[in-house]
Order: sequence, then structure tokens, then C-alpha cells
Amino acid sequence: MPNTEIVIQNIREAHAKDLEQLQRDCFPTLAENELMLEAHFLNHCQLFPEGNFVALINERIVGLGSGFLIDFDFEDSQHTFQEIIDEGYYSHHQTDGDWYYGGDISVHPDFRRRGVGSKLYEARKDIVKKLNRKGIVAGGLIPDYVNHKDTLTPREYVDQVITGDLIDSTLTFQLRRGFVVKGLLKDYIEDDASDNWATLIVWENPDYQLESE
Repeated sequence: MPNTEIVIQNIREAHAKDLEQLQRDCFPTLAENELMLEAHFLNHCQLFPEGNFVALINERIVGLGSGFLIDFDFEDSQHTFQEIIDEGYYSHHQTDGDWYYGGDISVHPDFRRRGVGSKLYEARKDIVKKLNRKGIVAGGLIPDYVNHKDTLTPREYVDQVITGDLIDSTLTFQLRRGFVVKGLLKDYIEDDASDNWATLIVWENPDYQLESE
């Protein structure tokens, strides 16, 4: 019987080429400028290796979870995906940033619904707790909005996902992992399914300790 254990590791330079291929496998319809490429992952290795993860099964890379630290301004929260990730290079990383910005979680299509995504989310939470940061913030897509956008506004759709009256394949998964919706992000990413909208989602670290000056 093949080993199906999911192993989470910090990103290394040797992973970069395979991670580019993973992006292509996960997002075959994305334009080239929307994909993260080998050069991006090499930059993640240099900036924040302990906060960027790969998931392996039988030593094959089947998923990735990437992000960076930032002092996120909730009073001025509107942003696009490409702006905040600096076209994939994560150069806005601040070593003393209060929040972990979740740039991407990707799971190979052949390995979805096997717990890989959950393991990557847990790895993010673990590093946030280890570094004593306030939590995780991200732009969460609403890919199933495409089925409702002729009858519901984005706000109405998201509200119904929050109450459980509707299921969204991405947002529902995130809500079940403790994230809450703090707002909507207009023109976050070029994506027909979500009509370019995303949710501003937040997970607050329950173990965060305010450091005395």
C-alpha cells in the first residue's frame, strides 16, 4: 500500500522549479503574469523561508502555502492581489510585521480533498503562534459566485455563505478553519468566477501576547 502521509516542510531553493510546475498544474487557465514562477519562489526562500511551506506525499510536492509578514492597515484595507504581493515577489515582507498575509495556498488537482490544504493552513497558524503575531489576513476568493451573480450582489452572496445558506468551495472551507470575513475587496484579482471580488478574511491568533516596550 503506498504511503499517503502528508509531510509539511519549509520552502527551499531546490523546491522552486517544481513549485512553478505546481502552479501550472493548479491554474491551467491563468495568464502567465498571474502565475508564480521559479524566480518568485526563490525570492520567498530568501525573504521568509520559515513562513513558506511545501506539502509532500512520497517526496512529491503536492501543495504549497506561501505568505509574508506585514503591518496590515485595516483602516485602509482595499488592495489588489498583485499590488500587495508585488507581482509575486513578496517584497513587502516586514520581519517585524504584526500580521501574516496569506499569499497563496495551492493543492495539485490529483491530491485535493485529502487534507493537504488543511495541513497548510495549520502550518500558517503554527508559524504565527511561534512568532507571536496577531494572526493571518488574506484575500479569499469566492469562486462559486459565478452561479449567483445574476441574482445576488457580492455582499448578499457572502452573507449567505457566512450563514450557511450557500456553500462556496473556497470561502466555506476558510470559515470552517476559523476565519471571519472583515469586508469585501473590489477588483482584487482578474477572475470571472468571482466577478473580480474577494473577501478580506482574518484569523486572529488566540495565543497572541502584547509585548511590553
